[in-house]
Amino acid sequence: SLTFTILRYPLLTFIICWTTILSILYFLVRLSIAFSEKLVMSRDKTRTELVEKLRGSANYAEYIENSRNLDKYLKLDEWCNEDRYKYYDWRNLRRTIGNLRKLRHAKKYEDLMVVLQTCVKSNFAGTENPLMYSHCHYGTKKLIEKYNTEVVKCLNLVIESDAINIREKRMFFRIINKNFGRTCLVLSGGASFCYNHFGVLKALIENDLMPKILSGTSGGGMIAALAATRHNDELLNLISPKLSCKINAFGDEPMWKWVKRWWDTGARFDSVEWAKKAQWWTTGSTTFEESYKRTGKILNISTVPNDIHSPTILCNYITSPNCCIWSAMLASAAVPGILNPVMLMEKTKDNIIRPFSLGSKWKDGSLRTDVPLSTLNMYFNTKFSIVSQVNPHVMLWIFKNRGDIGKPIVRSKGKTFRGGFILSYLENLIKLEIIKWLKLVKEFQLFPNLLESDWSNLFLQNFSGTITLFPKIVLSDYMYILSDPSEERLARIIKNGEKVTYPKLLFIKHRLNIERTIEKGMESSK
Repeated sequence: SLTFTILRYPLLTFIICWTTILSILYFLVRLSIAFSEKLVMSRDKTRTELVEKLRGSANYAEYIENSRNLDKYLKLDEWCNEDRYKYYDWRNLRRTIGNLRKLRHAKKYEDLMVVLQTCVKSNFAGTENPLMYSHCHYGTKKLIEKYNTEVVKCLNLVIESDAINIREKRMFFRIINKNFGRTCLVLSGGASFCYNHFGVLKALIENDLMPKILSGTSGGGMIAALAATRHNDELLNLISPKLSCKINAFGDEPMWKWVKRWWDTGARFDSVEWAKKAQWWTTGSTTFEESYKRTGKILNISTVPNDIHSPTILCNYITSPNCCIWSAMLASAAVPGILNPVMLMEKTKDNIIRPFSLGSKWKDGSLRTDVPLSTLNMYFNTKFSIVSQVNPHVMLWIFKNRGDIGKPIVRSKGKTFRGGFILSYLENLIKLEIIKWLKLVKEFQLFPNLLESDWSNLFLQNFSGTITLFPKIVLSDYMYILSDPSEERLARIIKNGEKVTYPKLLFIKHRLNIERTIEKGMESSK
């Protein structure tokens, strides 16, 4: 319309200016919160020393020991022993544990299975509420630990019992598997920041907590492909600073060369060269189905069609079983201006590589579906997600006003919000105001489609999961965002990824204890 044509760019200019002002105010509030937390810390030297010791933990065992010492000093461990807490249904949970224990000792299998079908559900009674793991540096309510232990014992009793026929067992485990759901690991994009995912994988594998369902987008797709095409022991041997010799996506070509390529083709990097390099990560032209059959891991890679009106695709062994993983990995990394859109390729029964999906071209999945949780739930019944988020445009806005899992708030007397109620309120208010204006830009299509891409979803997606890992990124890291890491730098990045995962491992362990026992029951009742 005429009014849209006249008002579009003046309105867009106003929104850009106003959101810039709001962004400045937002970071001033964040600085104020950081300053107030530093002030509280500076008043207690013993606490500061214990926190520094915790941050310097060399491994997970050391992290647990240092966490417990800090919790004991701050008297946070006392909270774990008290059942009462408003963020979970402690009465229902205590009653359920008593019923399960009573029925297990009496070996009343039929009644026990009825109670298990009632309580073995995702987030039953609030047991998977992240706030239940955010009050201490290590630990949760003892009541939740008792529930977890009791459920596993009861499930094992059902598995081992000869009094229950196979058919009943099969039906029982199918029902609770559907109710409880599965766990997935989602690795975001983020250029060279995605190498922090290596540390996340290392920490999970070393503690036997690696989920079977993996998803990745852009750079995260590359790491997910590496993880899904190899067994865990192979992967653990690969993840070391020496892996830097295989990380050569950006190369070291002179500036004039890539400027010329960008001028000629509209992209900094050559897709053919990247295709050759990509095949080491995917063990050649392995397909999604071949990878699943080899390792048992379910790989998902998110890609977006070049046509902005076409639906996205989550490549996996169901939606695209014969698609070559390297082509999906390349498409998911095709950021406009960095790499041109590419065709997905499939492998025929005769091992011939040919275009897939009628020769359509695909590009970076981060533009629309960086964290495709709803699609993963639809295909694989995932109800618990571990998201490793390293997108540079997302990390600047991350703030947990009530603390995070394994990272309680820095308390002074009476405080329940980081920096106090007023500063936490202002942080959320300003952030929501910015989101409101971005939604208006998207709804009325005010922003032009630069480089034939719709950028309106870049800030408006869901970037979090049940557990969200945010590796610490320092300002100097932004200088290397489009460069390959040296061996020394990769060692620091891997350790960074490990440390950010440690606080979340107990929560993941409690979840997987039940999930794996259900899988064991399904396997034994086939």
